[in-house]
Amino acid sequence: QLQAFGAGSVQARESLKLSCAASITPWDTYAIGWFRQAPGKGQEAVSCINYGGDITYYVDSVKGRFTISRNNGRAAWDLQMNSLKPEDTGLYFCATSASENWSCASRFFDSWGQGTQVTVSS
Repeated sequence: QLQAFGAGSVQARESLKLSCAASITPWDTYAIGWFRQAPGKGQEAVSCINYGGDITYYVDSVKGRFTISRNNGRAAWDLQMNSLKPEDTGLYFCATSASENWSCASRFFDSWGQGTQVTVSS
């Protein structure tokens, strides 16, 4: 079961941290991802990380601003979002992949948490 935390409304250039608390087991989870859906747009993969935490992916629009990491102390995965822009606004979802040959795309992720809203105003 996945649960996402960290919803908020901020001004542009401010920061937010999202956390995904996941009750998962290492033998059937290969990756954790964050996806978002902006109003009127399709779902977009934002960032993914493998279970071991040494392989990461970022969509070009967030590179250098967002950091995905594993919080070993809390069995959670965080998405630190800095220098937020209005175009980062959307409903953010965390998900896990049970696919050994995963890629950071929604079709490879099979367990999803509820969305958490991020709103960035200019």
